[in-house]
Amino acid sequence: MFTDGNTTTGAPPAPVAASAKAQGIIIYCIGLVGSSGVDVNTLNTWASAPSASHVAVTPDAAELEELFAELAANISKTGATNIVLDDVVTNDFNITSIQTPTAGSATMLNATSLRWSIPELGVIASESASLEFFVRHVGTTPGTKPVNASITYTDDEGNVANFPSPTVSVECDVVVNPEECPTPVNLSIDGCSDSVLVDMGDTYLESLGRIIQMDVTIKNVCPGKRVALAAILSEVDEDGMEYPRGMKAMTIPAHNFPTCRDVLVKCIKFVVPEDLDVSGGSTAAMCNQRNFKARFIAHNVDTDFSCCESVLTF
Repeated sequence: MFTDGNTTTGAPPAPVAASAKAQGIIIYCIGLVGSSGVDVNTLNTWASAPSASHVAVTPDAAELEELFAELAANISKTGATNIVLDDVVTNDFNITSIQTPTAGSATMLNATSLRWSIPELGVIASESASLEFFVRHVGTTPGTKPVNASITYTDDEGNVANFPSPTVSVECDVVVNPEECPTPVNLSIDGCSDSVLVDMGDTYLESLGRIIQMDVTIKNVCPGKRVALAAILSEVDEDGMEYPRGMKAMTIPAHNFPTCRDVLVKCIKFVVPEDLDVSGGSTAAMCNQRNFKARFIAHNVDTDFSCCESVLTF
């Protein structure tokens, strides 16, 4: 059928197409652009399964000629025997498992290839087969990735088979869900009741924590010299043990005053979530006193020192 998939007159085509397919008639749909474009979903519904090999959308002259040649080659042969299909996935993926196909048998040859063998297909009547397998992304880059590197098909009759080229969208970001979904509490309202009073129990504050903001003064900084500053924070438990809570390193710009002077560094911030509390109290509340230690390291970045690059001998 040459069609845009849009019905403009007559009875609904879908039941007619279904009846024809039930009688063993194979339907190919060639989608042509109409006044409202091409309804690909309708073409897939009317055509025989699988739609990937029975539907062609807006082919050009060369594609149409190739399609007719393939149709003629397939229609003139009575099915296929001793079918062997080798599928190789790209290096971005590994095959993890293979489901039992609807016809024949499939085996994994290695981490990136499989072989599907079918003794015969469509010899007596129109027949299709499908195979489902699962892959895992093992690449290092995100984006839209083709799954198949190659698909090779052979049978004793020399039939031609076309296969889709599926792609998957890959995101390599590390995803963290810090808050779990709350556990629901079931309740119901009796029929003909206008209201209901239910005690839903307790709920707690989530994602609690504190922000420590510190100022520090760097003493006697010479003019024209940047300073590298490190702030190191630890938390102390009841036994005096220290637990790391963060480290920040920053560059303090040089000042232009004529002599050395003190430099005040303000608003150095650390986030200390409550689930890291080692005070011994409950981590579900902010009622505990938490004890910390802060350490600072500072040194000049710029220097007028120059190491000797050569040795003079007299």
